[in-house]
Amino acid sequence: MALRKRNRVESGFSMASMTDLVFLLLIFFMITSTVVSPNALKLLLPQSSNQTNAKPLTTISITKELQYYVNNNGKPVLVNFTEIEPYLRQTLGNQPEMYISLHAEKSVPIEEVVRVMNIAKRNNYKMILATSPERD
Repeated sequence: MALRKRNRVESGFSMASMTDLVFLLLIFFMITSTVVSPNALKLLLPQSSNQTNAKPLTTISITKELQYYVNNNGKPVLVNFTEIEPYLRQTLGNQPEMYISLHAEKSVPIEEVVRVMNIAKRNNYKMILATSPERD
């Protein structure tokens, strides 16, 4: 009597678990991408060919409506002009090599930019004027 083994090795590969994994990763990245910067200000910055590598500790933004925003733990907070200097002194203190990034829209009068730069000068902070890359 000739008995044969019925144990055959299948050479197929099941993709069911792989598609589940890709689907879960897709959902994860879609959810986390909306959390990245929901409170960012949309400013039309002037263009420049020079960019700096310095990392600012905080940012001050001036909109075309002359509203001032100070970055507070990643969230822009609307403040009056008179509140900027006390806020910077309280949060930043007198740390050496202090960089502050100034984001001002194109249509903001230069006097408003200079007023903020004077605050930085009085407190010995280094100011970086943010620009967008120049297009060729």
